[in-house]
Amino acid sequence: MAHRRSSLKKIRVDKRRRAVNVRILSELKTAARKVTCLLVEKKADEAAKESRRLFSKLDKAVKKGVLHKNLASRQKSRISLKINALTLQSPKIK
Repeated sequence: MAHRRSSLKKIRVDKRRRAVNVRILSELKTAARKVTCLLVEKKADEAAKESRRLFSKLDKAVKKGVLHKNLASRQKSRISLKINALTLQSPKIK
């Protein structure tokens, strides 16, 4: 247990920051799960729309320091590859 005032304050601040980080990570996981489900159901257009929302959340998490920029970049790349593969695979009807 910490004894100094600065150490006690650090514990309080870390607890608050952790709560914020957990909320942001939970939102990211939910958004990623939604995109993945749409990809499994082969709904490329809807997945593309949801992926834009996910990419925005990933960028904001990087900006706030919750995620490392390379991790977010890797996730965005992998999802984009899956969406592009699905889009090219599905027939275009005009």
